[in-house]
Amino acid sequence: MMFDLPDHNTLYTALLARNTDYDGRAYVCVTSTGVFCRLTCPARKPKQENCLFFATIGECIEAGFRACKRCHPLAPSAEADPMIAALLGALDARPDVRWTETHVVRMGFDPSTVRRSFKRQFGMTFLEMARQRRLREGFESLGAGEKVITAQQDAGFESPSAFRRAFARLLGCAPAGIVKDGLLQADWIPTPLGDMIAVADRTHLHLLEFVDRRALPTELTRLRKAVKGDLGIGHTEPMDQMREELDRYFSGESAKFDTPLVMHGTEFTKEVWRALIEIPAGETRTYTELAQAIGKPGSVRAVARANGANQIGLVIPCHRILGMDGALTGYGGGLWRKQSLIEIERRYAKPETGRTT
Repeated sequence: MMFDLPDHNTLYTALLARNTDYDGRAYVCVTSTGVFCRLTCPARKPKQENCLFFATIGECIEAGFRACKRCHPLAPSAEADPMIAALLGALDARPDVRWTETHVVRMGFDPSTVRRSFKRQFGMTFLEMARQRRLREGFESLGAGEKVITAQQDAGFESPSAFRRAFARLLGCAPAGIVKDGLLQADWIPTPLGDMIAVADRTHLHLLEFVDRRALPTELTRLRKAVKGDLGIGHTEPMDQMREELDRYFSGESAKFDTPLVMHGTEFTKEVWRALIEIPAGETRTYTELAQAIGKPGSVRAVARANGANQIGLVIPCHRILGMDGALTGYGGGLWRKQSLIEIERRYAKPETGRTT
């Protein structure tokens, strides 16, 4: 549900006070600078007559404003939270630790506050995230040909059943269901916005999703049925190419993806996905504009469903679609990632001709 903005005077007062109650729920666009900010921005406050207020980042972008470089409104809110930053740093530094609430308390944080903050930002708790990191160790052990019990121990799971359940929640099958020479091979690819699972055969990429996407196990089960093939863990040429292209994408070198794809969907769905690929990096569209692009303006809802069914993230850029009102909505990888991807891609936007800066 959209947040109903208070009146202009109330919001301007909140801006002057840097009121955190509106952080992430309202943004100020400064007409004199062309910049939009969080209401908690530390920069010098603009005159009231130069302020416009919007409820979403999408509205600010659509109105032609660019993100402030001091308060970084397009950056994940998690990065602005010292508690989350400290815990994520500790998790990176000590990936082998079987994190518990006791560890959180020793770092000086309240477990319930940590739980709520991580759930709000990432859709999972800190302990669930730590468990996911350990599961990666087990994933890589299986990929190296180790026995399931060895993978379980590498992942730090004391219980075989707990390891099997966690693995099934990730890949849609138990470790015993992994076939060494499967037609499809899965690989774990780290990115600055979180780890991703890539699935490919010897020539084409079939799936690329963030590991915390809730629909991932279902997608993988459906994918195995569609290709009538088993799933293994390993590397193929399309995965290696995808890894290199993701590195270039996140480093600011290129937003071009040339890895061969297999799209699993109806003809209408694939038509929508092809239209998504045609949207230049640094630009966004609405569902209505996407429906018009494929010549079916009356199919907005069907287009939205097809957009949500995309299982090759980033390459098929469903994150470039905004809601009817410009809101950042409808992204299975989490709205904080959608915000970050839009900000990342601004560096790839083609400069407007005839415009002075």
